[in-house]
Amino acid sequence: MESQPEHFLNLPLVSKSEESSSLPLVVNVVAKYWGEDIAQQAADERRAAMIDGIVHAESRGFASYIYKSSIKDLKKRIDQGIPPIVIMPGVHGTVQHAMVVSGYNSEERRMITYVPEPDTVGAIPEAKFQQEWEQDDMTAIIIVPSDMKEVLKNDSLKFVKSNRVCFEAEGLRQRGNVNDAIEKLQNAAEIDSDNAQAWCLLAGMYNETNSAKAVPCYERAIKLNSKYYLAYRGLGNYYLKKKDYSLSEAYYSKAIDVNSTRFGPIYKNRAIARIQLGSNQGAKEDLARYLEQTPAAEDKENIKEAITQL
Repeated sequence: MESQPEHFLNLPLVSKSEESSSLPLVVNVVAKYWGEDIAQQAADERRAAMIDGIVHAESRGFASYIYKSSIKDLKKRIDQGIPPIVIMPGVHGTVQHAMVVSGYNSEERRMITYVPEPDTVGAIPEAKFQQEWEQDDMTAIIIVPSDMKEVLKNDSLKFVKSNRVCFEAEGLRQRGNVNDAIEKLQNAAEIDSDNAQAWCLLAGMYNETNSAKAVPCYERAIKLNSKYYLAYRGLGNYYLKKKDYSLSEAYYSKAIDVNSTRFGPIYKNRAIARIQLGSNQGAKEDLARYLEQTPAAEDKENIKEAITQL
């Protein structure tokens, strides 16, 4: 990092304790980078989704863009002085998380990420960053002061309209408005029929309503992005509910092949399918992996008991 100081943005330190349901930490960090403290104005509003933090920033004079990016594009933004937000896989019991990219190191081929601790940054090898990021279709969020919109005017930002609709739909889903969310996602898939994120989110909504329409939507997402972890996991969940344990086990296994440490509870679900298929040894191994990857599991003692009985 020291050899490439021109590729590093100094972001303000924002304590994790400042994150709230009203304003995601990453949005707060980027707004403060641009010299605006928008946390105070957001504090009284009951917000939950990323889109709500983005909308709040827009109400305070910012412009935003949500699009499918690339490593090359992220580097371009850093060199423009713009810190991009990226959506990355979660760990243990968290499905996804957002992080701010604060720089890159050309010599070591690493992406530098913001860590909300003094004198601390993350450094992820580019290949690993790419491998993880593509599991969620390489989504980036750019938040800039409105008077900087000219900087991006001539850029062709992939899925910028449909991804915005996807984020709005996710906000509706989190507030329990599933039918409205489905309508929005159908619209997103019409705007960009090759947007894997739109198809995966739409499939997730259909899955929540136990609709068979989920299956072709998940399959469409996988055809567009063969690394789409959430699509494989979604099909595993769908078939588990349908008691088709063979297909459920197969899709959970495909998700685990994409990322074996992303979501601990997937091992418990695959164990359920394996027990039904008579694969007790495989189920036992899965339950052990579940406990290993989900250390705060509330059902820890019950799972330990189940392992001894298999």
